[in-house]
Amino acid sequence: MPETSEPATTPVLEIDGPRATIRLNRPKHLNRLQPDDLTALLDLFGRIETDPAIRVLVLTGTGRAFSAGFDLGNLAKRATSKPTEESAGSAFEVVANRLEDLALPTICRLNGGVYGGATDLALACDFRIGVDTCEMFMPAARLGLHYYTSGIKRYVTRLGVNNAKKLFLTAQKIDAQEMLRIGYLTGIASADTLDREVDALAAILAGNAPVAMRGMKRAINEFAHGELDEEAANRRARDSMRGDEIKEGVAAFKEKRAPRF
Repeated sequence: MPETSEPATTPVLEIDGPRATIRLNRPKHLNRLQPDDLTALLDLFGRIETDPAIRVLVLTGTGRAFSAGFDLGNLAKRATSKPTEESAGSAFEVVANRLEDLALPTICRLNGGVYGGATDLALACDFRIGVDTCEMFMPAARLGLHYYTSGIKRYVTRLGVNNAKKLFLTAQKIDAQEMLRIGYLTGIASADTLDREVDALAAILAGNAPVAMRGMKRAINEFAHGELDEEAANRRARDSMRGDEIKEGVAAFKEKRAPRF
């Protein structure tokens, strides 16, 4: 049975073998995130990343929505707070950036609608598989909010300039098919097959070479942001040619079996 952390009102961590699942767990409020949730997520990311037994992370929600983003009541309070206080945007930005930079591969299981800042949390994951009834919108322009810059950058690098402009400047809602078309979703499934699709991808990622994946994920993200550390990437590539992973991978290929990393 998976290990489950409590209390249930905060993000819930479930560990099942090499897979960790973080489940946003405020279904009555569409999993709207509170400041304490952001702190809890950062703590969970650290716990997951330092556990070598965990090979893949799935982020999902409870109920009919993935998440409605950051609580607007707290956002309004921050708007009237002293300039020296940390803004909601900066706190949320730290969480999204930390999620993107996690060493292990990540999947966002979009069990329903995704709105506001939660759209950036999903984009920060490596893969996004959504139920075919999900939808999304980014309401920043309607709220008078200039979104934090790393979130805008993620939209542009993942979805392209035209799609980023459409989503941010019109604040229009789009459905699952459009989310798939523009690349927001990397996969789509019915409610009956969503878990099967997520489980299959998680199993593939958990079975691949963790050190090689970690290095390639880092290089891909650096490429996307125009910040590639080429020397470090080349060093990782050279090291991989002499590492234990490639020895096992080649042996498994010759023996026609699954590798055991």
